Amino acid sequence: MRKRAAPKLAAGVPASPGTPRKKAAAAGPSKEAERVRERAAPSRLDQLQTIILTSLDEDKAEDIVALDLAGRASFADRMVIATGVADRQITAMATHLEDKLEEAGLKRIQIEGSGGSDWVLIDAGDIIIHLFKAEARAMYGLERMWGPELDEAAPEPVEVTVEPEDAEPAV
Repeated sequence: MRKRAAPKLAAGVPASPGTPRKKAAAAGPSKEAERVRERAAPSRLDQLQTIILTSLDEDKAEDIVALDLAGRASFADRMVIATGVADRQITAMATHLEDKLEEAGLKRIQIEGSGGSDWVLIDAGDIIIHLFKAEARAMYGLERMWGPELDEAAPEPVEVTVEPEDAEPAV
């Protein structure tokens, strides 16, 4: 059996397990690779958001919420969340949105989970669309995570003690 050659190390750097690709992923983006995301004009965002909201309304989506993420998230400026009743409805909503956004001139639309799941994610660049079944939407709680109420100071928690009804009163 032939032995592998020891990895070539820089002076003083210990060897670490993993492939170069894994090491690069763990190290994060290099300074040269970092680029600033070009943001769409607010009027363009409003136009796209109107197309999205109209399409979801036409497809009978429930509880449609639009959140403004500008200045709060680096991956998008807007987020739209909606609920569908069944897998087929959610898949149809995603397909209709993709078609209408392409007609509006968006070139790169990515869809995840459209093969019949509880959650479909549509990445339309500056706008992210989440289509959920009701149970999945309640479980993930994106409105609580990204909603505007998080920007305000949270109220102090109130401590409440409840004595059981069958307990004897303290003397």
